[in-house]
Amino acid sequence: MTDLKDTFEKAVKESKGLPSKPDNETLLRLYSLYKQATEGDINTENPPGMFDFVAKAKYDAWLKQKGTTADNAMQQYIQLVTQLSNKTS
Repeated sequence: MTDLKDTFEKAVKESKGLPSKPDNETLLRLYSLYKQATEGDINTENPPGMFDFVAKAKYDAWLKQKGTTADNAMQQYIQLVTQLSNKTS
């Protein structure tokens, strides 16, 4: 199990040095998978205000991951970072 966590941590570090900045949709996917992997399902008690567009987009992206296991979210995150790392700019 720790192999997955180690690989995940490595992917998190790698994501900060990608060859080119991913588009907003991809960034939201990375964010939501990271949050799901590290914190689990989002707390829906406190949704952001409707005029805080960035927070709302992050909230919605994370909400879509609801029910995804931490391991599954880690694997998806690792795959996405690997794809992004292999893209040439």
